[in-house]
Amino acid sequence: MKESWPRISADEAAALIQHDEMVAFSGFTAAGSPKALPAAIARRARELHQAQQPFQIRLLTGASIGAAADDVLSEADAVSWRAPYQSAAGMRQKINQGRVKFVDLHLSEVAQMVNYGFFGDIDVAVIEASALTSDGKVWLSSGIGNAPTWLRQAKRIIIEYNHYHSPQVAQLADIASPGAPPYRNSVAIFSSLDRIGLHYVQIDPRKIIAVVDTELPDAGNTLEEEKPVCQQIADNVVTFLLNEIAHGRIPPEFLPLQSGVGNINNAVMARLGENPDIPPFMMYSEVLQESVVHLLETGKVRGASASSLTVSDKALRKIYDNMDFFAERIVLRPQEISNNPEIIRRLGVIALNVGLEFDIYGHANSTHVAGVNLMNGIGGSGDFERNAYLSIFMAPSIAKEGKISTIVPMCSHVDHSEHSVKVIITEQGIADLRGLSPIERARTIIENCAHPLYRDYLHRYLQSTSGGHIHHDLSRVFELHTSLLKTGSMLG
Repeated sequence: MKESWPRISADEAAALIQHDEMVAFSGFTAAGSPKALPAAIARRARELHQAQQPFQIRLLTGASIGAAADDVLSEADAVSWRAPYQSAAGMRQKINQGRVKFVDLHLSEVAQMVNYGFFGDIDVAVIEASALTSDGKVWLSSGIGNAPTWLRQAKRIIIEYNHYHSPQVAQLADIASPGAPPYRNSVAIFSSLDRIGLHYVQIDPRKIIAVVDTELPDAGNTLEEEKPVCQQIADNVVTFLLNEIAHGRIPPEFLPLQSGVGNINNAVMARLGENPDIPPFMMYSEVLQESVVHLLETGKVRGASASSLTVSDKALRKIYDNMDFFAERIVLRPQEISNNPEIIRRLGVIALNVGLEFDIYGHANSTHVAGVNLMNGIGGSGDFERNAYLSIFMAPSIAKEGKISTIVPMCSHVDHSEHSVKVIITEQGIADLRGLSPIERARTIIENCAHPLYRDYLHRYLQSTSGGHIHHDLSRVFELHTSLLKTGSMLG
């Protein structure tokens, strides 16, 4: 069968998208995200705005996309509505100004919400592919995300055929769907490397309205130089996990790990890899970060399941150049499988995520600064911490050179409740909250995790409060936040 769709430029493809249409991008982080269409859509928006014509899209993604893509779209005022996660400074600013309507969602739920039409129809899906056939087989690239759902549900599809990616990347993909309730199938994954699906997505080829050829890298994971505070947090995490093994609460063969994105998580993975008392382990996670590639090579990580390869270009080339080795050790899944609560609970995943602030009773805020301004979104942290065998949250005890305390009397915004947060770790120490009453949790968090700059204040606050099961002074509970807003420092 001969291809029936046109091969056109990114600008020509952007012209096929109309004002107020729901547009869904492939990818999970920059991995697998469109590279040419975001800038082309932004150019179209500017041209139409200059001509006094309206043009904005409603944008759905897997998780974040490349920061440059979100920023170029926000600079052009090309987005009116955005979900479910973002990590770009420009888009963040527009959201916090109220100029982009943002819906913050658990990543595991997005595909189901789309399948049931909660957001309306997807008018156009823009999907990065590493290979494509005339009968509608689409092989994805370095990130799977929600692309299989977008391909099935979209009315029209634009393919970014990215020749930068090796077609062999499809060997990593395991495309499956859990189906829809009340007839949803159980997902037969009993180990991180179990495969249950196909390497490609089969669609009706008549839905493809254009193909844009590109040869562009992911512009993936670039991390800051590892700081001493990250190393100390990582050492505390290793200490805690070794103690759990010693007490028989983690089996000798260990349990699968989930690790979020960022410098703290990379430091934790590096420390786990270096410690000879940590046995080789599996990962069941959302993203495969830079440090994991090395640990796969050394054998410390025996296998990794994720939704994307969130790595540097150098690491991605290493994977492509050694596909015989990595194809047996990496599985890339749709995010409704990588973040599936049933599988996370079944496998006994240990979840490692970073929060913005924690209160003295164990609630966690991972999304909103001072309870008001969005940072990135909840992402998949809730999917994992609510269902993990062990949910561990990590953060430095202070930020902005001590002007902000990560430990506060009450969180200014709650994403994760005390019922799910099992362990909090800062560079100061470890607060194991399992089996503790609220007052015991408060004393443990203050003594072990709070910075000395704020420890006395938090102890005095707790001692001066009264109440029933939980003690609070509602006239003072946001005293630190109020000081921050007035003076720029919680220290006053």
